[in-house]
Amino acid sequence: MGRRGFGGRGGPGGPGGAGGFGGDWGRFGDNLRIGRMLASGDLRLVALYLIEEQPRHGYDLIKAIEEKSHGLYSPSPGVIYPALTYLEEAGYATASQEGNKKAYTITEEGRTYLNDNREAVASTLDFLGKAGERAKEMREHMEARGGRDRDIPGVLPEVNEARRALKSAIASAVRGSEDQQRRLAEVLRRAAEEIGKDDVDL
Repeated sequence: MGRRGFGGRGGPGGPGGAGGFGGDWGRFGDNLRIGRMLASGDLRLVALYLIEEQPRHGYDLIKAIEEKSHGLYSPSPGVIYPALTYLEEAGYATASQEGNKKAYTITEEGRTYLNDNREAVASTLDFLGKAGERAKEMREHMEARGGRDRDIPGVLPEVNEARRALKSAIASAVRGSEDQQRRLAEVLRRAAEEIGKDDVDL
């Protein structure tokens, strides 16, 4: 099978463009959209890198990415499994059935492609690690000041995960420039409108 490009790559400096993730979002923006933290091409490269370390199931990859980001980002099965299917169809990985799970192993073609994109992988992993570290530091800072965050009772875990990610992103954004803060305010207004449409009572 011929080699295929992944697409979705950002420019220099990390995912999404020069100097940060998501262009204008800069260092904080896409934390507000945690479910889209990685472009599809970035996620596929990271998955291929982790498969090179050792054969992995989909769940193993989810946990490994969560660990790389210090708990900040955990891709959903609906994101990780299409990425694995792509790797298999592109000839970069093979899948073997182990009980009710598939274990994915890198191919020589996949290793060659990964070698051609080591810099891109390193950039994405560096972004994930630094973003996770900032979030971790913010949580520790809040706890040290007696402001330990409390989850909303009686809701799905995803709601509290998203709420915590939003809180961490806001804490970073308010230290940014006036333009960044204006963008933050606009994002929060849009989010409030969308939540209001669903009549969600938080």
